[in-house]
Amino acid sequence: MLKENFNDLIYLVMVARERSFTRAAAKLGVSQSALSHSIRGLEERLNTRLLTRTTRSVASTEAGERLIQSVAPMITEIEKALQDLADNQENPSGNIRITAGEHALSSTLWPLLKPFLQRYPDVNVELSIDNALTDIVSGRFDAGVRLGESIEKDMVAVRIGPDWKMAIVATPDYFAEHGVPQTPYELQNYRCINMRLPTLGGLYHWEFSKDGKAIRVKVEGQLVFNTLSARIDAALSGMGVSCVPEDSVRTYIEQGKLQSVLQDWCEPFTGYYLYYPSRKQHTAAFSKLIDAVRYQG
Repeated sequence: MLKENFNDLIYLVMVARERSFTRAAAKLGVSQSALSHSIRGLEERLNTRLLTRTTRSVASTEAGERLIQSVAPMITEIEKALQDLADNQENPSGNIRITAGEHALSSTLWPLLKPFLQRYPDVNVELSIDNALTDIVSGRFDAGVRLGESIEKDMVAVRIGPDWKMAIVATPDYFAEHGVPQTPYELQNYRCINMRLPTLGGLYHWEFSKDGKAIRVKVEGQLVFNTLSARIDAALSGMGVSCVPEDSVRTYIEQGKLQSVLQDWCEPFTGYYLYYPSRKQHTAAFSKLIDAVRYQG
């Protein structure tokens, strides 16, 4: 009886996590019919409906949620104990899920991850590119990457990259035709390539600072994007002025394809951090990853 209930509880927690019999069955390595039969048997023994099923979704009932909240932490502890036994400090294994913005991934995280993954071939890393301020707990991520100023105070933050700054760029031909702005306020008279903020839904107000004075400028233009690569391509195409991380366009500036202006208004700021819940108990793989990405500068 105990063994039967325990297996069924594991199945229940997995379906609740995935909110899908299909995904839960795939992760558990069982058929959907076996999974459904197992949970139906648990409901019959308890004489209580635990899940509400529709053709499109699965959700916990109130009774099911209470049961899941009670047993899920214990199952997690058991999983961790088994993982710790399986982990070898010289050859860690396991899965790590990380969410990061487009620029954070390309400029900082990915260059650090490549040698880490080559050194530890049994560690699997899933990277989700998301420019929003993702809730890593509800999203079931092990960690996220963002600027230090945006990290919640209940998270542990580990710096992983150097300071960097933004650059205001357009093609030399564009500035030859329209003139070079001398102050950020003049950008309001230029055709600018805007960025849509994924979290709030508004347009990004370009931020500048000089000699301790910080200003934000609302610019206008024909184009709005929500990805960095598109804003760079639009600038290279002569479509206007773009505000992008300097390192992402440094090669184009050196090649003369883009021209950078207002450099004295683009002061550097603190770089990216890897962050994770303070209550998180680390696997050997995650501990090794933290050591590998920690900024040494």
